[in-house]
Amino acid sequence: MSFNDIFKSSFLENVSEFSVLDTVLGLAVSLVIGLFIFLIYKKTLTGVMYSSGFALTLVGLSLVTTLVIMAVTSNVVLSLGMVGALSIIRFRTAIKEPVEIVFLFWSLAVGIVVGAGLLPLAVIGSALIGVILLLFANRKVRNDPYILVLNCTDETAEHAALDVLKENTEHPIVKSKSITTAGIELTAELRGKNASTDFVNTIAHLPGVGSATLVSYNGEYLS
Repeated sequence: MSFNDIFKSSFLENVSEFSVLDTVLGLAVSLVIGLFIFLIYKKTLTGVMYSSGFALTLVGLSLVTTLVIMAVTSNVVLSLGMVGALSIIRFRTAIKEPVEIVFLFWSLAVGIVVGAGLLPLAVIGSALIGVILLLFANRKVRNDPYILVLNCTDETAEHAALDVLKENTEHPIVKSKSITTAGIELTAELRGKNASTDFVNTIAHLPGVGSATLVSYNGEYLS
């Protein structure tokens, strides 16, 4: 192959078919929708620990996916090679909240749809998803669940503490009970009323109660 044959190859022909306007338009739309996903993530965040890295990933993921899909749709041979290249990628970052999976797939779907040229579908679909998440993500259906850990000296203090729980909380259930020479350690699962935790103060001041610890519970033990 001579030097002239290299410049006559199909590689440069594919470059000449490249549309700068379509690429810029697609990436611009993907960026706007990615920022919209970023805002929805901040608005629907239920915890207090905000991950700026994950939020930035949502924007970058939509842009990168758009770029890849544009390359795949422009060349059938390239699409086959892209499948093999992307199959070696493994993501091992732990997902802290199940809802984060929704945002990841949302960003991927936006990149795929925009890269395929279906801009109205990406805009309308993202708007509907954003409205649904805003309506339901922060909607409080029931009172927050808690785990209460009690240290009592005798059964009298234990019964008095349980009576306070039945009067001031919803569905208190004893999950574990340990009896030692030092006293009784009791763990109960419950739901508070009207977001009030004053019942813990009442229990802590009962005679025979050594300590009372209230822990927020959402599937994992979090203080």
